[in-house]
Amino acid sequence: MRRIVVSTFLLIFGLIGAQLPASAHPPEGHIVVLKDDVPDVPAVAADHAQRFGASLRHVYEDAIKGYAAVIPPQHLAHIQNDLRVLFVTEDRAISAFAQTVPTGVQRIQPTGPVTNMAAVTGIEVAVIDTGSGPHPDLNVVGGTNCSTGAKNSYGDGNGHGTHVAGTIGAMNNTAGVVGVAAGVPLDSVRVLNNNGSGSWSSVICGIDWVTKRVRSGAPIKVANMSLGGSGSDDGNCGNTNGDALHKAICSSVAAGVTYVVAAGNDGTDFAASVPASYGEVLTVTAMADFNGAPGGGATATCLSEVDDTVAYFSNFAVAPVDIAHTIAAPGVCILSTWKGGGYNTISGTSMATPHVSGAVALCLASRTCPSAPSDIITKLVGDAHAQGATYGFVGDAFDSGGAPYYGYLVDGTY
Repeated sequence: MRRIVVSTFLLIFGLIGAQLPASAHPPEGHIVVLKDDVPDVPAVAADHAQRFGASLRHVYEDAIKGYAAVIPPQHLAHIQNDLRVLFVTEDRAISAFAQTVPTGVQRIQPTGPVTNMAAVTGIEVAVIDTGSGPHPDLNVVGGTNCSTGAKNSYGDGNGHGTHVAGTIGAMNNTAGVVGVAAGVPLDSVRVLNNNGSGSWSSVICGIDWVTKRVRSGAPIKVANMSLGGSGSDDGNCGNTNGDALHKAICSSVAAGVTYVVAAGNDGTDFAASVPASYGEVLTVTAMADFNGAPGGGATATCLSEVDDTVAYFSNFAVAPVDIAHTIAAPGVCILSTWKGGGYNTISGTSMATPHVSGAVALCLASRTCPSAPSDIITKLVGDAHAQGATYGFVGDAFDSGGAPYYGYLVDGTY
């Protein structure tokens, strides 16, 4: 049995939150709540300030009666024992629930992310990976488990699939992060275990589930595969070289599903990697962007890469047959959703691929894309080319002068 593994290059673990910086938290203090029958709140606050050295911040007279202050510890009991005081409580830090637009989304959607696709009908994206979610920022509408664990459970025990799903479609809901096709319905197709590995048979099981669902009327139009293994394209959908994975993907493409796959992270020609080398898929290379804008010059964050250049780990195309289905997207230091409801920053062509899957979903939802997967691939590559060199990066198809070929940077503004 041939093995196929998730193509994650590096995991950068950290606490990624929506909290205010520590300097914005209030210093230690207390809130003194007075009894409702106290007639003159300012007078009590002034009395405590004079007698006990309370440094007043706020005086409350309507929602509650009382005041906020920094109180010397030796006088706290005196204030608590004042018969006019109902209780004293510690002041606590609080933070804004802010939403972050990740740099990759900013880069391919310079006019801003979509409002929300949660209500869009007729488009679903299958994430064929380690599972997706559960996560409050993701609109997961169904799925299946072709890997380990309970067959009726398709949650993510690794984190990789949830990260991919967030870049595709994290909701535009003022919290967490926002994806390219914000809120798009997602199908969690678990084909890799908690260690991020699996087999051709498990991946084919996922493809088979997607294809069956489509043939029974489900609106799965895009499948993201941020995974890969060794192999090659026989140019005949696997019928010549006995490649069952290739044959399965060809059947699913014929059913109307556009497959978007990772080029791989070995810094080499992806002609020896599958599914990247299959001519029926849209293969995604990775570039580095640290500020969500073209032009270079931004300071590197989680990896020592140069802004607006090819990611050093990214695989690439050489043969014309591979060049025809290659496109690029941000894949370095990408912030997205993570297992357990959190957020994390990681890198790889696995992270570049979902930017393109989101763009395909938007293109289809906006009715600007044709329906046939081969035509969609042609349009996405053509639209990326049409953006011009100023939109791209060092080492892209405008700049490389030939092999290695990393493609044009995807346009996510459909």
